[in-house]
Amino acid sequence: MDRDELIFQEYKLYAEQKENFIDRNFKTNRFYMISFVAIVLAMIFTGNVVFMDKVSATLLFAVIGISVCTLWWMNVDSYNTLIKVKFSNVIEAIEEKFPVKPFTDEFKGIEDFRNKKVFMFSDIQKFVAVFGALFFFAVFVSEISPLVAACWDKFITIIGLVKGGI
Repeated sequence: MDRDELIFQEYKLYAEQKENFIDRNFKTNRFYMISFVAIVLAMIFTGNVVFMDKVSATLLFAVIGISVCTLWWMNVDSYNTLIKVKFSNVIEAIEEKFPVKPFTDEFKGIEDFRNKKVFMFSDIQKFVAVFGALFFFAVFVSEISPLVAACWDKFITIIGLVKGGI
């Protein structure tokens, strides 16, 4: 196998790896979207369930939802970085040895498109993750507020008893 054929085979292998990585990215995003919907449904169907002392299932699912949305956003960002840096830079470097540079041209086209301030799919994914985290945070605050108020009332009552007993 000559040098040009070897470079082409490495290029082809790396391009396939990039596509497999992108497919894994879509599967990961599907997992997070399904998890998001499942948590919302669980919150709806377990709204009246209370654990321990006034801790509702909704509060627990809100915390889980915030965590899932945070991980989702981090995952989207991580995949984007890896695709841009790891795969694109390596493929573009290999393409320098070819007369035609399809991935380099594609990347330039995407960059030109992005410079027009148009939302890309990954931007939409991040937006949904942030929106979900804010939604779960709002639910968390609404669920935790009565618990904090009840604890504060108990604290004030205990302080009143201690002061009155002295």
